[in-house]
Amino acid sequence: MTAKSAAAAARATVYGYPRQGQGRELKKAVEGYWKGRVDADALRATAAELRRANWRQLAEAGIHEVPTGDFSYYDHVLDTSVMVGAIPARHRAAVELDALDGYFAMARGTQDVAPLEMTKWFDTNYHYLVPELGPDTAFTTDSTKQVAELKEALALGLTARPVLVGPVTYLLLAKPAPGVAADFDPLTLLDRLLPVYAEVLADLRAAGAEWAQLDEPALVQDRTPAELNAAERAYRDLGALTDRPKLLVASYFDRLGDALPVLAKAPVEGLALDFTEAAAANLDALAAVGGLPGKRLIAGVVDGRNIWVNDLTKSLATLGTLLGLADRVDVAASCSLLHVPLDAAAERDIEPQILRWLAFARQKTREIVTLAEGLARGTGTISAQLAANRADLASRAGSPITRDPAVRARTAAVTEADARRSQPYGERTTAQRARLGLPLLPATTIGSFPQTAELRTARADLRANRIGTAGYEERIRAEIGEVISFQEKTGLDVLVHGEPERNDMVQYFAEQLTGYLATQHGWVQSYGTRYVRPPILAGDISRPEPMTVRWTTYAQSLTSRPVKGMLTGPVTMLAWSFVRDDQPLGDTARQVALALRDEVNDLEAAGTSVIQVDEPALRETLPLRAADREAYLGWATEAFRLTTAGVRPDTQIHTHMCYAEFGDIVQAIDDLDADVISLEAARSHMQVARELAGHGYPREAGPGVYDIHSPRVPSPDEAAALLRKGLEAIPPERLWVNPDCGLKTRGWPETRASLENLVAAARTVREELAGS
Repeated sequence: MTAKSAAAAARATVYGYPRQGQGRELKKAVEGYWKGRVDADALRATAAELRRANWRQLAEAGIHEVPTGDFSYYDHVLDTSVMVGAIPARHRAAVELDALDGYFAMARGTQDVAPLEMTKWFDTNYHYLVPELGPDTAFTTDSTKQVAELKEALALGLTARPVLVGPVTYLLLAKPAPGVAADFDPLTLLDRLLPVYAEVLADLRAAGAEWAQLDEPALVQDRTPAELNAAERAYRDLGALTDRPKLLVASYFDRLGDALPVLAKAPVEGLALDFTEAAAANLDALAAVGGLPGKRLIAGVVDGRNIWVNDLTKSLATLGTLLGLADRVDVAASCSLLHVPLDAAAERDIEPQILRWLAFARQKTREIVTLAEGLARGTGTISAQLAANRADLASRAGSPITRDPAVRARTAAVTEADARRSQPYGERTTAQRARLGLPLLPATTIGSFPQTAELRTARADLRANRIGTAGYEERIRAEIGEVISFQEKTGLDVLVHGEPERNDMVQYFAEQLTGYLATQHGWVQSYGTRYVRPPILAGDISRPEPMTVRWTTYAQSLTSRPVKGMLTGPVTMLAWSFVRDDQPLGDTARQVALALRDEVNDLEAAGTSVIQVDEPALRETLPLRAADREAYLGWATEAFRLTTAGVRPDTQIHTHMCYAEFGDIVQAIDDLDADVISLEAARSHMQVARELAGHGYPREAGPGVYDIHSPRVPSPDEAAALLRKGLEAIPPERLWVNPDCGLKTRGWPETRASLENLVAAARTVREELAGS
C-alpha cells in the first residue's frame, strides 16, 4: 500500500477506557455487593450498562473500533488468571462454589484465606493482582467474560476488538506460588499456556472478532535473550494458528527496543507502538527494521497517561513520518485511557482559560479522531481544530500561572550541602534513642486511620456551607482525641493523629500549595474500588503557610508519647499528580521538596520529634529501562534529602513505601538517608526484609505484618510469625512493628482488632527476645 492509501485508510481507536462511570457507579455497585446491599444480578446489570455507555460514547465521538474485555470488576490481570484457569489452590473451593465471590476472595482475601499479592502495573499508580504459578500449574480455558463482552458490543452494531493481556507479559508479571522454590521461572510455562490462548482466540473468532489485541507492555523493559526468544516463539505459534482473528500485538509506556525486530518479523497482522515519550526511539527502530510492510500499525500519538492537550501539529508530523512504514496506519492514545479521568467538561471549578489546556478521556478520544481525520483526508479538513489547538498551547505557554521568579531563584540556589544531614546515621541514632526512649520492636502505624462516613460527611457539609468552620474543626478535634486515646490504650509506642482532616495523601497538600489545581470529578482507578483524584501540577510550587503543624501539635498535646508528623514526599507528589510536561521532572521535584522542607522545619520547631515523609511512588516512578534509571534516582533521592536534611540530629525521619518491587531500588532506599523506613511485606512474606538484609541496609526498618488491603484480621500468632521472619533478616534493635500501609480504607472494628493483635505480637516477640 502506498503512503497515500495508508493515510486514506487511517482510523481511530483506543486500547481501553475508564471503567468506573461518571459518578463512580461501578465502585458503588461493587462495594454494595460486598456489603450485601446489591445482589449479583444488579451488579452485573450496572457493569453491563457502564460498558454500553462507554462504547456508545466512543462510537459517537468517531472511534471506529472499540475495545472489549478491558472492563473489570477489580483488575484485568486477575481477569486473565481466571481466563487461563490459574486459580490458587487456596481459592479453588470458593471459586467453584461461587465464581463471583471466589473472584473477590482472590482480590481481597477472606478471614481464613489470604488474597493474591498486589503490586504496581509497570510505572503507573494502578495496582494489579500478581499471578501465582508453579511447576504444577495446569492451565484451563475460560473465555466466558471475553466472549460475552465482545458479543455485547457487536450486538450494538459496533466494530469491536477484544483486548487481552499477552501470554509473555502475563508470565513475566507472575511470581512463584507459596511453597514453590523462589528461583522458579513462570516463563517456563509458556508452552503450557499457549494452547489456552489458542482456544480463547478461536472462541473470539467464532463470536465474531475480526481482530484481537494482545498487550505485551513487559517487552518495553530490558529483556534477556531467553525472554525475547520466548516472545518470538509465542507469536510464531499464535500467528501460525488458522482458527483465530487477526492479531495486534500492543506495547506501551516506553520504547520497544530489542523486541521490535522480534515482533516485526512475527506472523501477526499488526503492531501498536507508543509514539509519545518513546517517539524518537520507536520511529528510528521501526525504520531500522524496514517498517511493517503488509501490516497494520497503530500509532499511539496522544498521551494516554497525562491530561494536557495534545500538540496536534506535532502528532500529525509524527504520523506523516510513519506513512509508508506500514500497510495501514491508525491513530490511538499511547496506552489505555484507564489512567486518566473521564471528562474534563465536568469540571466547574477550574478557570475556563486553564480548562482549555486539559484533555481527559473523552477529550483525548476527540483528539484521536481529529488526527485520524487529518491523516486520512488532509489537514485542510481539520484547520479549525488545528487553529484552536495552537491557541490553547500558546495560552498555557504564556500564562503567568506557570512561572514564579521567586520559586525559580530559590531552586537555582540549592547546593549539595542542602541535601545532607548534619551528622551521619550512626551518630543520629544515638541521639534519637535518647530523646524518644522507645522499647525494642517499637510499634506504630503508617499514618491514616479509618475515614468514617461521618468524617466524609463533615467535609462535604463544610464545602456545602451546611456547617461552619468552627463546627467542622470541633469534629476533627474529637476524632483526633479518639484516635490518640485508642492508640495509647492499645499500647502503640509512636502515635499518629490519624489524618481525619485529609481527603487524600496528595490532594490534601496540593490544595495548599501554589501551582497545583484540584479537580472535583477527576477520578482514576488505583486498585479495585479505590479511586483517587490526582491533582494537576500546572505551575511553579511554593508553600504559602504551614499545612500540618496545627493538627500535629494538637495531637501531641493529648499524649506524652511521640506523635509523628506526616507528609507526602516530593516524588510521590509528582507521581500521583498529573505533572507538568513543560520542564524536566527533576526541576519540579526540587520545587516541591523546598516547599515540603519548610513544613518539616516548622514541624520540628513546634516540638515534633518524629517526622514521616512518605515516598510510596519512588519505585513506581522508576524508569522501565535500566539506562534511564541512574538519572532518575539521582534527582529523586536528592529531592527527598532536600526535604528532610534541615532537621536536628535527634529528630527522627521516617519514610514509607508500599506495593512495589523494592529489590531494584534498595541502594536508592539507602541513599534517602532516612532513619526509619516502613514497607509493605505481609503479602510478599517478608521478601523486602530479605532484600534489605542482602544489601546490608544499615538503618531501622518496619516491614509490615498487617495487610491493610484485605478485610481479614491477622491473628497475634500470624503477626508474630511474620515478625520472627523479619528478625531473620533485620536485628531486633533495628526492627519496627507496623501495618503495611495506612488504615484509611479500613473499618474501625477490623482496625481495632488488627492493631491490638499487632501489639500483642510485638510483646510476645519482645518477651522471646528477652528470654533468649
